[in-house]
Amino acid sequence: MAPKKILMLVGDFVEDYEVMVPYQALLMIGHQVDVVCPDKRAKETVATAVHDFEQEQTYTEKRGHNFTLTATFSSVKAKDYDALVVPGGRAPEYIRLDKRVRDLVREFDGSRKPIASICHGLQVLAAAGVVTGRKVTGYKAVGPDLTLAGATFVEVEPTEVVVDGNLVTSPAWPGHPKWLAEFLKLLGTTINP
Repeated sequence: MAPKKILMLVGDFVEDYEVMVPYQALLMIGHQVDVVCPDKRAKETVATAVHDFEQEQTYTEKRGHNFTLTATFSSVKAKDYDALVVPGGRAPEYIRLDKRVRDLVREFDGSRKPIASICHGLQVLAAAGVVTGRKVTGYKAVGPDLTLAGATFVEVEPTEVVVDGNLVTSPAWPGHPKWLAEFLKLLGTTINP
């Protein structure tokens, strides 16, 4: 298997599991993962948030770890990467406002490179206009935004995944096993027991 070069877009208060788990899993498999945040440089950190499903009507939020960025946002170009990962949390609320982020996402999608997005990460895809006419899932509170952006929102269990062409989406971190497995298929990565 040839290692792939993957870009991950994050911001402050990215969901802790949704950045840590795919980052570590993709590295373990042998891929290179560059994690960037608009207006931050390599070796700077972003704060993470832990979203949990307890007894309330929606998720709870607690301060998570600091995550060290591995590359500088201003130096990345879609042409240099094989795929894109957009985790959730609160970061997508504000990074989607950055035209450079939207343009970068459109470049990945225009080249039909694999894009894996989870939970609120789909707010970035919707803002970039890449979900129109596509079947996607995400955290259920993002469903109306995705529908308004022209997507067909598929409500599935948090452990499930929806794949439409180059897009792999899941509602939340409980979907990591299937979400990552489908993303790896799109990357052409096989794991033999």
